[in-house]
Amino acid sequence: MMTESKSKRSGMPRAFAFLLCLTGSALLGLYFGGAYYYSRHFFPNTTVGGISCGNKTADYVETRNMQAGSDYLLTVLDRKGSRFHIAGMDFDYTYLAKGEEAAILDAQKSFAWPVEIFRSHFKELDRSFTYDNLKLMKLVSRLDLFAESYIEAPEDAYLDISPEGYRIVDDVPGCTPIADAIFSKISEAVDSQETTVILSDSCYVPPEITADDPDLQNKLAKIDAYAAVSVHYEIEGVDENLTPDKIFSMLDFGEDGTVSVNETKLERFVQYLASTYNTYGDIREFKTSHGDVVRIGGGDYGWVINKAKEKAQLLEDLAGGTAVSREPIYEQRAAKSGPYDIADTYIEIDYTNQHMWYYKEGSLVVETDIVSGNISRGNGSPDGLFKIAYCQRNATLVGEDYASKVKYFMPFAYNVGIHDADWRNAFGGEIYKRSGSHGCINAPEEAARIIIDTVDIGTPVIAYYREPVQLTAENTRISNAFSYVDPEKLRQTETEP
Repeated sequence: MMTESKSKRSGMPRAFAFLLCLTGSALLGLYFGGAYYYSRHFFPNTTVGGISCGNKTADYVETRNMQAGSDYLLTVLDRKGSRFHIAGMDFDYTYLAKGEEAAILDAQKSFAWPVEIFRSHFKELDRSFTYDNLKLMKLVSRLDLFAESYIEAPEDAYLDISPEGYRIVDDVPGCTPIADAIFSKISEAVDSQETTVILSDSCYVPPEITADDPDLQNKLAKIDAYAAVSVHYEIEGVDENLTPDKIFSMLDFGEDGTVSVNETKLERFVQYLASTYNTYGDIREFKTSHGDVVRIGGGDYGWVINKAKEKAQLLEDLAGGTAVSREPIYEQRAAKSGPYDIADTYIEIDYTNQHMWYYKEGSLVVETDIVSGNISRGNGSPDGLFKIAYCQRNATLVGEDYASKVKYFMPFAYNVGIHDADWRNAFGGEIYKRSGSHGCINAPEEAARIIIDTVDIGTPVIAYYREPVQLTAENTRISNAFSYVDPEKLRQTETEP
């Protein structure tokens, strides 16, 4: 019995040892088998050159790269957003196998596989492709982006000037290709194994002038400076302005970017001012002291703009770059601004009724009968709108056949004026028709004295006839009398059949 029990107990360790040896052998076999396997296959979770190749061979990766060469397609995006495609097979795009995949696999630590299979592995691959460059360039040159019907020429930025205003119109890039630049760009993309290439601005002919061109911007700045100017003319009863749009219409724009005022156009504007607001010689409707209205013009009274000085001042205003409010520059002024410029201080002479009134600030100062020039002898007094030129006391009036001393003399129309006449004992009525003056207005001494004591130089004198007359005396010509008629033309008219 004892012998049998010992035999059974000794058999158990031997079985355990055998099992242990068997397990160890299996593990060794598994380990070496795995090492052998991963000497020919990539570890799981391995990426080589972007190709997932876990448990794959080097030949698999190489085959994939060869296939990539055959399937290669380059997409070209142009400025218009169009897409053009170039297939690798059309220019012999081929993967150049150099055994790099196998080298990467050989470098893999296969005996460390029990650990490495649980890690991620990323390997770079220096792929090389070969292609026919001449074929590639021919393919590129045949792309529609080189077609004449497809190409849009670039357009320069420019300053758009119209009656409505001005602005810089942006340049238009267009899509005129630069062949060498495009060939270079595409070659770079192919060499870099890219599948998409975007043609940059360097691949196109640019506009010569862009919106930010310094000369263009300088030109705009100059126009802006002129556009900031306005001139408001202070003329009573009217609203006259030299506005930016009018100024704009007077500018000249040189091809070299210069901006200047066209002086001829500026002179036209000044002439417009003069024609519109000069009242010198204008016909006016005048309400007489009798309450009726007469039409009278001529004479030398009224506003006169000094055109040369006004032009010079405008050039200065335009160069200033700011808004201006001022009067026109006058060569001669009247008593009141605006079209009706007589105001309420004036001397009124009614030749037909041989009467004179002097008003100061609306109040009657003097009213008197007079004796004016003898029309029948060709000495009719000048009619029109005049102004008191000066006042002289104790003057001697000299003519061709006379010399008369007067105490008070107030000329208003060349050498014709208002004065006392102590040689007369009557005034008014029709005396002027038979015994009128040589043209001056004879007034009683007291009336003449009151006028000279109170009148101001420049006071308007409105002198009129109520019936048509023809004045031919030299003083009426020189003084621009309203009813002056050229004697020569009058004689020709009278002798016509």
